Amino acid sequence: QLGFTLAEDRRRHLTSVDKANVLASSRLWREVVDELAPRHPSVTVEHALVDSTAYLLMVDPHRFDVIVTENLFGDILSDLGAGIAGGLGLTASGNIHPGRVSMFEPVHGSAPDIAGQDRANPFAAVLTSALMLRHLGHAEAGDRLENAVRDCILAGETTGELGGTLGTQAAGDAIVARLRAAS
Repeated sequence: QLGFTLAEDRRRHLTSVDKANVLASSRLWREVVDELAPRHPSVTVEHALVDSTAYLLMVDPHRFDVIVTENLFGDILSDLGAGIAGGLGLTASGNIHPGRVSMFEPVHGSAPDIAGQDRANPFAAVLTSALMLRHLGHAEAGDRLENAVRDCILAGETTGELGGTLGTQAAGDAIVARLRAAS
């Protein structure tokens, strides 16, 4: 249901991703999507297999607007999308359950291999906070966070994997400085 609602507020195109040619659970997924579609006549629904969707995300990511899928395929496609967007250090994520508790986390997880080394990129955590703020009805605050991160990137104030020289703390400080300057 949420995917359709999001699509109605965007380009009115929803891609439902599954593996219906192999998995019975994916055939059920398609049935449910097709059952919901008539309630949202302004939304065009496209069914796609996860493997071809991964390819199309690489060669033509702009063809997609709203993608709905189950958790496993969502995990895979969100990591692929992170690579397209510039890396896991930039990718926000939300597991949204309308009317119930939702969970927000950076796509990259906790990065235990670099814990305590002042090398982790804090941008994905900040962008995830922006996503959460929007979800909670604080769009302006979410926009401010996102703009501060964007401005840091444009100024080259980034961690190493994005070509910058800042550590985690300094990158976080750069975001705070831009938030203060915008106030």
